[in-house]
Amino acid sequence: MAERTAQRNRLTSYLKIYFPQMVEWFEKLDMPLVCDLLERWPTLEELQKVSPEELRTFFCQHHCHRGFRERRSLVIGGATPAKEDRAVIEAKSAVVKVIVQLIRSLLEGIAELDRKIEQAAAEHPDFFIFDSLPGAGAVMAPRLLAAFGSQRDRYRCAVELQTYSGIAPVTERSGKRKWVHFRWACPEVSAAKFSRMGGLLYRAIGLGPGLLPATTRSGQRPPRSGTSLGFQMDSHPIPLLKDRVAYDENKYLAALATRGSPLVCSRSWAWPACEIPVDPE
Repeated sequence: MAERTAQRNRLTSYLKIYFPQMVEWFEKLDMPLVCDLLERWPTLEELQKVSPEELRTFFCQHHCHRGFRERRSLVIGGATPAKEDRAVIEAKSAVVKVIVQLIRSLLEGIAELDRKIEQAAAEHPDFFIFDSLPGAGAVMAPRLLAAFGSQRDRYRCAVELQTYSGIAPVTERSGKRKWVHFRWACPEVSAAKFSRMGGLLYRAIGLGPGLLPATTRSGQRPPRSGTSLGFQMDSHPIPLLKDRVAYDENKYLAALATRGSPLVCSRSWAWPACEIPVDPE
C-alpha cells in the first residue's frame, strides 16, 4: 500500500506539470479507469482528438455513471493545455505511461494478496471471534487476528496487550508532578491497527451529542478519540479468545449497565458494522 501511495503521488506530480486537468477530473488516480485512459491518451491533445462517442464507450466499459460520462466528455472538449512546450509534454507523458504500468501491476498484486489474506483468515479457527467485533468487517478482522497472533497464552490480560501494542499511554511521576505521554517503545504497526479500529468505532457510534462526551474526553480530536476507543476495544478479544466465543453486544451492554457506565445510563445504542469503503472506479 505504501508503494501504491508513492507511485500515485509521483503520477500526480508529473500530471500537474503538463496535464493538471486529470487531477481535477478524477478524485483518485490509482484506479484502473485512470490507468487505461492515460495509457491510451497520455496527453490532453491526444484525448481531445477522440470523438465523444468513443469517450462515452470508454467510460461505459469502465462502469462510469451516466452523469459522469456526459460531464467528463464536455469538460474534456473545453479544456485548455497547461503547457505548449512539446519537449516537456513528451518527456513527462513518457514517464507517466511507465508510472501507470507500475500502478497497474501494484493494483493486480494487491488484489491477489487480498484474496489470499481473505482465504487464510477464513480458515483460521479464531477468525469468527474477530469477525464478530463491532466495526471490524472484512478489512480490520484479519488485521486484528494477525495483531493478536495464535499464541493463546501470550497475553494473560488486556493490560499486557494494551501495553505491548502501544495503545496504552505511559504515566510518569516525579515528586508532585505527573504527566502522561505516548508509548514509544511499541510496534508501530500494532498501534496503528488498534488506532484505526478505534477510528472505525468512532464513525460507527456516529458522534451523537450525548454519546461523544461519554466515550472520549471533551475536546479530543478524532485521532485521539480513535485511540481512546481503540484502548477500550483492546480488552474485548482477550476473554473471548480464552472462552472461544463470539462477541455478544448484549452481554457487553449489560456489563456496562452493571458498572453504571454513562454509555448506557441515558440511552440504549448499538455499534453497527462499519467497514472501510472500497474506492470506486
